[in-house]
Amino acid sequence: MKFLTLALSALFAQTPETLVYKRAGAVEIKADVFRARQPGPRPVILWIHGGALISGSRAGLRSGQLGRYHDAGFTVVSIDYRLAPETKLPEIFEDVRDAYAWIRRDIARGSPVAVVGHSAGGFLTLLCGALLEPKPNAIASYYGYGDIVADWYARPDPFYLKQPPVSKEEAESAVGTQQLAEPPPGNRRMRFYLYLRQQGLWPDRVAGPGASSFCPIRRITPDYPPAILLHGDKDTDVPVEQSIEMAAALKGHGVPHELVVLADRPHGFDSAMNDPKVSAAFDRALQFLLRHTR
Repeated sequence: MKFLTLALSALFAQTPETLVYKRAGAVEIKADVFRARQPGPRPVILWIHGGALISGSRAGLRSGQLGRYHDAGFTVVSIDYRLAPETKLPEIFEDVRDAYAWIRRDIARGSPVAVVGHSAGGFLTLLCGALLEPKPNAIASYYGYGDIVADWYARPDPFYLKQPPVSKEEAESAVGTQQLAEPPPGNRRMRFYLYLRQQGLWPDRVAGPGASSFCPIRRITPDYPPAILLHGDKDTDVPVEQSIEMAAALKGHGVPHELVVLADRPHGFDSAMNDPKVSAAFDRALQFLLRHTR
């Protein structure tokens, strides 16, 4: 009976309450709310998925990581946002800003809020530290990036050039013109991303004019929230230097931060939570969040 009770409790904790936090024209933008197991006010994590801002969804939150957040006492809110190129970066970040305001008002209700993101979600997380008001209590960026107009993103990428070329016609056929906040079934949107990386067009096609103003590394001030940055040094998608340079900028402004570089680990290293070093890095990030949300 005790085992059954624990199993049902774990299942309930992994079953979200799906809510529409915003409507943008005909698009409903949703969030999955995983309530903390413990009663009473609890700190909240705003979790932001990756996918180059082109693909991905709120369903990308890994169950094993969610379980650890729950064990630590967090409520976790995994959000969708409108996707590029049908929506450009200023409006995408507007969705994140609106999600944060909604969470503070309707979910956290005075409790601390941290922001956690992976890859492009890590980039949005770093941007949250610069642009959100009031500031999040803490942020954790997994293989995110602080400079979206640097050569690594704005020029053809050597790693992606080794892959068979994607034609402009194939790339454009993988996306559309109508705004959306979740990839359609069977989509091939990451072919569009591969084309952009092979051509060095991501800043133009995703960020649009004014991309430099959305570079977190250029927006750091001394009141930037405490941040932990995690990155694998064998990342072929986002160079580890992006986190190293971001950490240096945080240090220069006296911002409390930690940099965790995992040796011989690739982009998306945290998919291997059974790897002891990956698990330890995740726990270090979790403890960082706990220290700043108590």
